[in-house]
Amino acid sequence: MKFSHCKDYAVTRRRMLQGAGATLLGMPVGKLLALSGSAGPAKAEHVILFWNGGGMSHIDTWDPKPGRPTQGEFEPIKTSADGVQISEIFPQLAGQMHHAALIRSIAGTQGAHGRATYELQTGYGQSANLVHPGLGSIVVHEKDRLGDLPAYVSVSGQGPRPGYLGQKCAAYYVGRPGEPDPYLKFPAGISEIRGNKRLDVLARLNRRTSTKFGAKVMKANETAIDDAVALMRSPALKAFELKHEDPKTIARYGDTDFGRGALMAKRLIETGVRFVQVNRGGFDTHSNNFEAMRAHGEIMDPALASLVEDLASSGRLEKTLVLMLSEFGRTPRVNDNAGRDHHAKVFSCFIAGGGVKGGVVIGSSDKDGDEPEDRPVKPYDIHATVCHALGIDGNKEIMTPLERPMRLVRKGGEPVKELFS
Repeated sequence: MKFSHCKDYAVTRRRMLQGAGATLLGMPVGKLLALSGSAGPAKAEHVILFWNGGGMSHIDTWDPKPGRPTQGEFEPIKTSADGVQISEIFPQLAGQMHHAALIRSIAGTQGAHGRATYELQTGYGQSANLVHPGLGSIVVHEKDRLGDLPAYVSVSGQGPRPGYLGQKCAAYYVGRPGEPDPYLKFPAGISEIRGNKRLDVLARLNRRTSTKFGAKVMKANETAIDDAVALMRSPALKAFELKHEDPKTIARYGDTDFGRGALMAKRLIETGVRFVQVNRGGFDTHSNNFEAMRAHGEIMDPALASLVEDLASSGRLEKTLVLMLSEFGRTPRVNDNAGRDHHAKVFSCFIAGGGVKGGVVIGSSDKDGDEPEDRPVKPYDIHATVCHALGIDGNKEIMTPLERPMRLVRKGGEPVKELFS
């Protein structure tokens, strides 16, 4: 079943908290509900983006430099992809690299966290007059919504703002993966039967007051509440919960926020969610880089490896684009605090599924990982690549509220077509 592209979940929550008109039989509405061009044939239907905030070291993950002074403490290891090596911190993922590709030549332009994050997540530079949408908002704006759940979900952190696409394309935020959202149930002491009766009363009140307060305002309010009610009553909500998941599966992904987030992302796309962003921080390793990266690897490795393996075995990997991105890399030089500093000139990303050829490496950095040596890829080429995989026309222009036409993908952005069969 297909629905309109974006649902206003963020606005729904705000409207109902502001009253949606008031209190219903002693129960605030805010507590009653908290949510109320062609690009060619596409293979991908869903995206799972792992966002590693802080700037993840490319040399200590996807682009090892064995035998060079910049190598650091980690050794490269062989993978299931012929001739492709990655860091030893990913032993399980190494066995799945025949399903995945690497881009080792992303050439960023921003070395400060805020500006670099904006550049990677939107494909544009920051502007004082305009907020550009993130990838998730673009995807749900352009692709039909599937099922009852929000089309765009951000886990363990807020996703980028929807910008000129409006709040209807904002991410639905999940705090800790696997825990029920308190806003998606009636307050303590209010049974489901009693709550549903109050919803019916609310609907009648809305109909009576629609002429008094203006049809447009009331219609928007009713739509917000209808969306929230549909979400509350949907059997698909179980995708957010992990309490009935096999404990062995949770252990395989890792019983951590990241592992649970990866597992929940899989469940969500199986239910029809278009775009899931799983957020993780702690990569700003100006000191103790190697200790931190080893700890990150212990958490990320089983989760990412299990996700790719499960999607591949179920046949869903072909329809699901999986990426791991960060706003920049880290310096090849190790500083006096055993850390690596910000480095935007070249860094890497992991990408799998959605029609991407496995075992492929795109581009390269120089011998020390300092700058691109071959096939530089611009940040907005990543956006063009995601749009290409999903059959979205990145050249499409959207009229902003200020009547300014804006391209979905920045001019000059080109898909990395070598990734695709």
